[in-house]
Amino acid sequence: MDVAAYLDRLGLDRPATADVAALRTLQERHLAVVPFENLSIHLGEPIVLDIEALFDKIVLRRRGGFCYELNGLFAALLRKLGFDAGLRSAKVFRPDGTLGPPFDHAVVHVELDEPWLADVGFGRFSRFPLRLAATEAQADPEGEFLVLDAPHGDIDVLLDGAPQYRIERRPRTLDEFVPTAFWQSTSPDSHFTKGPTCSLPVKHGRVTLAGDKLIVTTHGVREETRLSGDQEILDVYRKEFGIALDRVP
Repeated sequence: MDVAAYLDRLGLDRPATADVAALRTLQERHLAVVPFENLSIHLGEPIVLDIEALFDKIVLRRRGGFCYELNGLFAALLRKLGFDAGLRSAKVFRPDGTLGPPFDHAVVHVELDEPWLADVGFGRFSRFPLRLAATEAQADPEGEFLVLDAPHGDIDVLLDGAPQYRIERRPRTLDEFVPTAFWQSTSPDSHFTKGPTCSLPVKHGRVTLAGDKLIVTTHGVREETRLSGDQEILDVYRKEFGIALDRVP
């Protein structure tokens, strides 16, 4: 991995120390400039969970990705910078409160003075890393996060009282997520195959392009605009997300 090129993608200098302050800066900048998107699925591009392929996509081609891609590459960057970082599997809570399958989501576990959760691949989530050993609520620009003990030694993460996902403690390698990533990117039952989406947090909210619908949320107020055609959609991808495409997904 070309660490300098990755940091240039984020607009950052190499941190002097692998500490909490550096981790906070890296996560915040990653979320701000690398979109959460599933466009490859709708462009006929394979999802390849390989560091070289992910570096080419996210850094060299200046694209985004979904959890396995974004957190997989981010964990590799952190290790190159001297962090004790690795992947963990998480089950995502569905709207009805039931849990998704194992490997439903990939998160980054960072061991510093205490364990930390870093996540740049869940869409709307914490802007900054979360303390996994914290017993009190943790304030974040995206809301109030709470970390709770779950059965079998797992960890539940809640946002404003709503369960988001359950993390298992066992370390995982990126290739262990390949089967579920394949299902997520091909199954008609996966929400990722329903339509293209691309999203980034902005200063006071979030901007998302879902199909031909541009959604801008500012201070909790949601505004939707239906785009008029392919060129306008391509222009929004370029202007809002820095993604240059030859055709509409």
